[in-house]
Amino acid sequence: MKKRIPAILYVFTLIFAVLALQPQAIEAEVWRLQPDNPENVEMLQQPLKDLDREIEAAISEQVMPGAVVLIARDGKVVKHDAYGYAARYVDADFTEMDEPIEMQVDTIFDMASISKLFTAVAIMQLWDQRMFDLEDAVSDYLPEYHTLEKENITIRQLLTHTSGEKPSPSKPLYEIDGTRTERLDFVMAEPLLNEPGEEYVYSDINYMTLGVLIERITGKRQDEYVEENIINPLGMTDTMYNPTMDLKPRIAANEEQPWTGRGLVWGSVHDEKAWALDGVAGHAGIFSSAADLAIFLQMLLREGSYREIEILSKEAFHLMNINWNTSYPGQDHGLGWDLNQDWYMDILAEENTFGHTGYTGTSVVASPNLDTMAILLTNRVHPTRETVSTNPIRKKTSLLTASAIYAWDAKHMQMLIESLNSKNAFKDETVTRSLMLHLIAIEHYENSGQADKVRKHLNGFNSLIAYYMENDAISEEVYDTLLRMSNYLIDKWHS
Repeated sequence: MKKRIPAILYVFTLIFAVLALQPQAIEAEVWRLQPDNPENVEMLQQPLKDLDREIEAAISEQVMPGAVVLIARDGKVVKHDAYGYAARYVDADFTEMDEPIEMQVDTIFDMASISKLFTAVAIMQLWDQRMFDLEDAVSDYLPEYHTLEKENITIRQLLTHTSGEKPSPSKPLYEIDGTRTERLDFVMAEPLLNEPGEEYVYSDINYMTLGVLIERITGKRQDEYVEENIINPLGMTDTMYNPTMDLKPRIAANEEQPWTGRGLVWGSVHDEKAWALDGVAGHAGIFSSAADLAIFLQMLLREGSYREIEILSKEAFHLMNINWNTSYPGQDHGLGWDLNQDWYMDILAEENTFGHTGYTGTSVVASPNLDTMAILLTNRVHPTRETVSTNPIRKKTSLLTASAIYAWDAKHMQMLIESLNSKNAFKDETVTRSLMLHLIAIEHYENSGQADKVRKHLNGFNSLIAYYMENDAISEEVYDTLLRMSNYLIDKWHS
């Protein structure tokens, strides 16, 4: 017995040493969403596998050097994979590195405009504290807006890109001599493009100004405020502004920027405006990983709270998830994020589906109705921004995420019909009713385990939607979507 005591003590000493050396890693694991099998959250495996092929094809076509995907439902991660390279080239001529760095699931990305979500949440935290009302004039808090053309711009208009501000400053900020404060003064002094409330124009100036608002109200620089009130409470250990140099091997490289004199941008913010503002701005500057973003999105899907930590009140979240831009058809926008944008959300897009994209190749989509998130992070600007658009692979990621849910069974396909009907995807109610009745019959055969009849009636469903497409009762895109779901379900019943 005595001979075993030193061994036991050694084991306990080793465990204690590991715990002492890696407290952050252990803490991070506690906060992370946990992995699970897709079937346990009623998702098919095959569409998620098919996404691998789509992403690898995009990489081979040089849409981006690499990517990380994270898909979760009901708070469970059903897919978290890395593809390609985090750093592959030394210059914009695609000169290969001697030792390229492969993408890892915990690679940290420059989030670009996804940073705006953090700014918006910070703003709504201050709203929760009754620091202002959404319809307050910005000029009540920022004297720089006490001008004839800007004095009536509201905080809500900044959040929804309806303030009249231009998309960007008229001059590169890094060319302006002066401090960060002086450069922000230049931004806020820019003349308007439109009258406030006249048009929707996506604008970095809106969120740069909101960043200033956060700083003036709190007396803290935005990075300090966001870290203390969002990042740290959520245990997001891979999220930050201005990452330290020791993290560079974990960060996805961006583009070569000879015009800024920075060479290959890698480990510092890609956006030139944010770089000129010391890496901290309302529109860009956040670095994060897929797992950390999943925590942030899960907090939003839980209406402001995560693991009993309240970041926002439910009232604030619901205000954020209202479409405030009904006067601008197709530009649905909440307080900080896009709503119902099928150009990258595909059939995940519904009135309350929220998300955002980032110029570096990042995108996030979250569906409250399906309790689902789809995160696609790419370094598409590496080594140059002159690359093919990532929008098709963004859209495909959303489509296949949705396919894994809607093709689970006939009942889920009925949910899809209801969603499409709400978007006026069918010629009339007769089409909707016919498709629903067909799926109700298939659901009956599924419940009784009659595989042959399930497959037979799904083939009949395929013939029905082909008839409707040929007679202009549904579009070719809707036909393709429904056919995809039906064929996935047929395959399920063949297995």
